[in-house]
Amino acid sequence: MKYTQLGRTGLKVSRLVLGTMNFGPQTDEPTSHSILDAALAAGLNFVDTANVYGWGENKGRTEEIIGTWFAQGGGRRDKTVLATKVYGNMAAEGDPWPNHDRLSALNIRRAVEASLKRLQTDYIDLYQFHHVDRRTPFEEIWQAVDVLIQQGKVLYAGSSNFPGYKIAQANETAARRGSVGLVSEQCLYNLAERRAEMEVVPAAQEYGLGVIPWSPLHGGLLGGVIKKEVEGGRRASGRSADALANTSVRAQVQAYEDLLDKHGLEPGETALAWLLTRPGVTGPIVGPRTAEQLESALRALDLELSQEVLDALDEIFPGPGPSPEAFAW
Repeated sequence: MKYTQLGRTGLKVSRLVLGTMNFGPQTDEPTSHSILDAALAAGLNFVDTANVYGWGENKGRTEEIIGTWFAQGGGRRDKTVLATKVYGNMAAEGDPWPNHDRLSALNIRRAVEASLKRLQTDYIDLYQFHHVDRRTPFEEIWQAVDVLIQQGKVLYAGSSNFPGYKIAQANETAARRGSVGLVSEQCLYNLAERRAEMEVVPAAQEYGLGVIPWSPLHGGLLGGVIKKEVEGGRRASGRSADALANTSVRAQVQAYEDLLDKHGLEPGETALAWLLTRPGVTGPIVGPRTAEQLESALRALDLELSQEVLDALDEIFPGPGPSPEAFAW
């Protein structure tokens, strides 16, 4: 396993992040535990979740699954860098009471205590703001987080789905308070979706945030979806199906798969390996539903892409270019 620092912190994390959004809704508890064990055995120490995972009436279920895994002992908690998130509404279905969502000091306090209980731990390594809260000033957010840090319940704070200017606003406010501020940003970033390179990645680099890309295969679009259709009759679904309905996108994906076939490369592993070459990236989030999918993701760590392949990938999926030149002139 390869490790790196999380942004400007002294915290060492694996270059792949184990995403757990499938734990509960698609992957049962025993299988989820097996995947967690396999990840830890491989040296993958960075686990990402969110309080709302499980969704609907089962919100919080994913954190509970991780909690029962920690409860098995064997050093599982001590070896894990645990990241979870706050923002989504955690009120019971049909409950009209307010203050169960967003980033008010009250909800942050409630959400942390509830997550700690579900996760069966007394601290969270990385507590992430799942979305921007336009209603709550950062002064209030940092006041709440600083209290949690002083109490030892949270070690670091991160953001998710923040635009560049909000990263700047958050950390400038934190600096005025003498707070550490954000140390990571979790954003949508992959070969087919490179808009983060315009402002988010530059802002993260400027303020010392580690970039944690989610959906590195763009909903399966970069995982060999056309080849799977042809060879196995398995049709694309969800985001990848919608994207492939666009003929220009389908042509891009076909060119991508043809290029990798020429070089004997596996699409999903290549998409992950490409992200590992990008400036500022700590590690992409992989969300395996099975142990086999985890094994495939781990192989990306040892995959070195030639300059020829990297140049060809840029031709197929061109990025926006450097900021601000790309949009300023």
